[in-house]
Amino acid sequence: MSKVISAAKAAELIQDGSTVAASGFGLSCWAEEMGIAIEDRFLQTGHPRNLTVMHASAVGNRRDKGMSHLGYEGLIKRWIGGIAIASPGMAKLIEEDKCEAYNLPQGVITQLYREIAAKRPGVITKVGMGTFVDPRVEGAKMSPSTKEDIVKVVELDGEEWLFYKSFPINVGLIRGTVADENGNLTLEKEGLHMEVLPIAQAVRNSGGIVIAEVETVAKAGTLNPKDIKVPGILVDYIVVSQPENHFQTENTKYNPAFSGHVKVPLESVPALELDERKVIARRSAAELVPNTILNLGVGIPVNVSTVSAEEGVSDQLILTTEAGSVGGVPAGLKDFGHAYNSDAIVDHHAQFDFYDGGGIDLSVLGLAQTDEFGNVNVSKFGTRVAGCGGFINISQAAKKLVFAGTFTAGGLQLKVADGKLEIIQEGKAKKFIKQVQQITFSGKYATETNQKVIYVTERAVFELIDGKLTLTEIAPGVDLQTHILDQMEFTPVISPDLKEMDADMFQENWGKLKDIIRENGVQKQEPVLV
Repeated sequence: MSKVISAAKAAELIQDGSTVAASGFGLSCWAEEMGIAIEDRFLQTGHPRNLTVMHASAVGNRRDKGMSHLGYEGLIKRWIGGIAIASPGMAKLIEEDKCEAYNLPQGVITQLYREIAAKRPGVITKVGMGTFVDPRVEGAKMSPSTKEDIVKVVELDGEEWLFYKSFPINVGLIRGTVADENGNLTLEKEGLHMEVLPIAQAVRNSGGIVIAEVETVAKAGTLNPKDIKVPGILVDYIVVSQPENHFQTENTKYNPAFSGHVKVPLESVPALELDERKVIARRSAAELVPNTILNLGVGIPVNVSTVSAEEGVSDQLILTTEAGSVGGVPAGLKDFGHAYNSDAIVDHHAQFDFYDGGGIDLSVLGLAQTDEFGNVNVSKFGTRVAGCGGFINISQAAKKLVFAGTFTAGGLQLKVADGKLEIIQEGKAKKFIKQVQQITFSGKYATETNQKVIYVTERAVFELIDGKLTLTEIAPGVDLQTHILDQMEFTPVISPDLKEMDADMFQENWGKLKDIIRENGVQKQEPVLV
């Protein structure tokens, strides 16, 4: 018998008080048709109510799609997620304290599905130690009504670990491309695999129901078994989406270069305009070594790949995204997580296994609030809840870490020319503050693990040395007191070897990155191909 039912019928199967897990990254692998149906049912009947909703990544288009469909008081009792900011409706619910809210590291959530599926007690990991997730800090609680402790500190063989406890999941919402009548699910047009399989396994072994949304239904037995990513024994119901509700990314309906069906010709990368963002990207790129396995955050960090292309060293980088792409060229913000011409696309949870174990040589992430102990906050500002996403996993495990961003924010006006930096108008908001509001990256933990951490801005470079933010470089044309120390809420340690940033980075043409990478390789005794 066919498992195909309407989205409205599927929504009626979700009972009050259920725990619901959903796949998704932007709109990739997100069951938008089901989101709409659940919203419609709640507005018409007041049910389902008091759901616990769980998702690992940013799910939505930063407007009205994705988890925003579920952002209603009464519908949601508890949110357990990686990022809220992609779904303004859900974020608003959390900010107004109209639901319990736990912000867990993205990778931990993906791995927790596997523990639930296998009926193991939970995830035991170092990820989150010393951050707001640590129960000795905030315990991942993001709203005042959030009281229960769901993260614990445990000791094994004399070492402290964080323990994220398993719990049953009643409903799984996943998405693929084609399902046959028996529920066997393919993902061939998805740009990412996400964690659809472990969600289905976790729900099935919890005694719940799995609802898979697809573009098309095929006759039973007609799909190639090697194309099946979720076997039909795990899928209870199939919902066919309307074309307008099946986006590949939060911005793109379908691009075959994201799903690996074609390799598109990549035109020569246009040069970046010479400004502070390019200077920051250049200085960050100077930390590269030959054959770097690299992860780049959104915003200024992405420019590291563009600078590398300009400098002719792209062959020395292997770019990866936490969503699962390996190789190729990462896409921009609205298609974030995807990549053009990937060498491989691995499952979401598997990518985090690699990341958590130290697989990234270098990560360049955004620089937001930073304090004198090197802590960084990207997850909560005032009452605004952004969420940590994969930031904690990535920043904690990378062999070398660069935080990259402007020194101040809000109206900052700069001029880069003739080998120096001119500050025309200072930003209204200071980023280097006495104490961050929330610890998304722990400088103390990084110091304990001897992680190399660098903070790169257009006018100054800091390093985390002996647990303190230490000024090591200053831009040409910048006054130490006026432009740096007076724009900070604390006085950093100033290195006795304080030096000037390379003036050539402030010129139209730089041309030094190839030699820098070669020298970095010599220092690490690594093979150099450039």
